[in-house]
Amino acid sequence: MNLETFKASIAADTPPAATSCALQALWYDAKGQWDKAHELAQQEPDPIGAWVHAYLHRVEGDENNAGYWYKRADKPHSKAELSAEWDEISSALLAGD
Repeated sequence: MNLETFKASIAADTPPAATSCALQALWYDAKGQWDKAHELAQQEPDPIGAWVHAYLHRVEGDENNAGYWYKRADKPHSKAELSAEWDEISSALLAGD
């Protein structure tokens, strides 16, 4: 699946089958369901989950907590627009998912 297809799937009622918890978290974030997205991000204990978790705390406006999760993800604290970071993370996960 590519980014365009993933974005188009946001119009559906459920995320695409066989996507990781991290991608599902981004999908629910795009649907405006932050709590569900956060719950899914917490199910990914690896650096990828931490990266999504960091992004979600930026969405929430909690930059300090985001900083903690960026460190866990071994990623720099993003200063990009949220939509650009969403695209970046989604593209990276889709390339490896």
